[in-house]
Amino acid sequence: MAAITFKNVEKKFQDGDQEIEALKETNFQVEKGEFVGIIGPSGSGKSTFLTLAGGLQTPSKGEVLINDAAFSDTKEKERAKLRFKEIGFILQASNLVPFLTVKKQLVLVDKVNKASQISVGEKMFEQLGIASLKNKYPEELSGGERQRVAIVRALYNDPSIILADEPTASLDSEKAFEVVDILAQETKEKNKATLMVTHDTRLIEKCDKVFVMKDGVLTEKK
Repeated sequence: MAAITFKNVEKKFQDGDQEIEALKETNFQVEKGEFVGIIGPSGSGKSTFLTLAGGLQTPSKGEVLINDAAFSDTKEKERAKLRFKEIGFILQASNLVPFLTVKKQLVLVDKVNKASQISVGEKMFEQLGIASLKNKYPEELSGGERQRVAIVRALYNDPSIILADEPTASLDSEKAFEVVDILAQETKEKNKATLMVTHDTRLIEKCDKVFVMKDGVLTEKK
């Protein structure tokens, strides 16, 4: 079963009198257990592609499916439910809640789920070297520390799909490779589907497939 499917998907924006074709007609699939990398220059359409995959935007044309079921054509309320349950987002901006400590970012997820798995979060904090930060607030953290907290939060709900937009942008090389190792491990051991957008071509060695985005056109790198 394909975790994410694009069927003839296009995305266009109106900028004044000009129509911007951010994503040209695209057909794409990622299977469970696959770690897919997407590379390309800034402004090429990579982030648009990722937000369409996660239902944060809807296509101008075509259809996005999650686990072979309709996704982009459903109502926003249904997409939001599915996003929370099935998709873990790791964005360039960490998007942490500013008035919650690191640990309470996860407690918030538990409240929505009405179940606690904080021990899982504690283990992930150790894995990413941020266990000592769990009682700190986002404003007390460096950019790299905030990004690692955001990674824990994205994986904490055990989503079946991981969408990572420049997940290592704020990290040094050592930590960047550690994060990619964790994403690859999560993908294989838990049969998840992972899409990672990155400018750093060193990080795609762990990917099963690599695609290049240029001027809104997605092609597989051979």
